Amino acid sequence: MGEIAGHLGAALGLAVASGFSLYGAVFVSGLAIRLGWLHLAPSWASLGVLADPLVLGVSGVLFAVEFLADKIPVVDSLWDAVHTVIRPVGGALLASRALGELSPAAEALALLLLGGATLATHAAKATTRLAVNASPEPVSNVLLSLAENSLVAGAVWIAFAHPLLALGAGLVAVAVAVTLTVWLGRRALGALGRLCRGRAVDPPGAAGAA
Repeated sequence: MGEIAGHLGAALGLAVASGFSLYGAVFVSGLAIRLGWLHLAPSWASLGVLADPLVLGVSGVLFAVEFLADKIPVVDSLWDAVHTVIRPVGGALLASRALGELSPAAEALALLLLGGATLATHAAKATTRLAVNASPEPVSNVLLSLAENSLVAGAVWIAFAHPLLALGAGLVAVAVAVTLTVWLGRRALGALGRLCRGRAVDPPGAAGAA
């Protein structure tokens, strides 16, 4: 039972990390394996492909591009919009490798659940960035981006070093991400509704006509 929970924790940790940065999760995992910082258990042998030089090179370049794009207001939101499909799909595929051999039915279920976890953290990241981008100064955006980069590295480390802890932390992270997304979404819709009502009450040109 403990081994199963460990595999689930590792998978969930990678899924959560991918929601913030798929390329970062792949690159950090691959680099750690390549340098011997992570020693994979036999059941995680399929994750060894992340340490392949070609995979490391491609994920490293993409992570570098994302690292820069993520620090520029508006550009980061456009980047998130483009990755709304890429991150959940890639995160599910990456995280499912930590589960080892699965039956076709179990694999399909795992992909759906892990993709959902990745989507939840991605949605929280994207909506938070939209809220922060409302501020004209760029400092808060840069600090938030750096915090997200740290979360990716931390989530990957916990996923492999303390998978049982990753299981609990991952479930909490998904719950918080869903709550945050709903809260920010309601605030955005409320602000949009107030703006629309204001325009309806005071249409353009009304003051001049009076």
